[in-house]
Amino acid sequence: MEQIKRDFTELSMMSKTEWSEHELVYFQHALSQLLPYINPEGLTILHEINKEMYQRKENLNNHPIIPV
Repeated sequence: MEQIKRDFTELSMMSKTEWSEHELVYFQHALSQLLPYINPEGLTILHEINKEMYQRKENLNNHPIIPV
């Protein structure tokens, strides 16, 4: 099944909590590669992405999935 891809314009109008894991990873990598060239707004977006990725990881660590 092909994943529907949303562009950055659409994603920028949404909360980072609504982004897929793939979208977070993709744009975190892209913005990190452009770090020397991004403006303060871009840096803020990168920080928000990193924060969301960290929070999701913490939630997984604090609430492990227990097989039934």
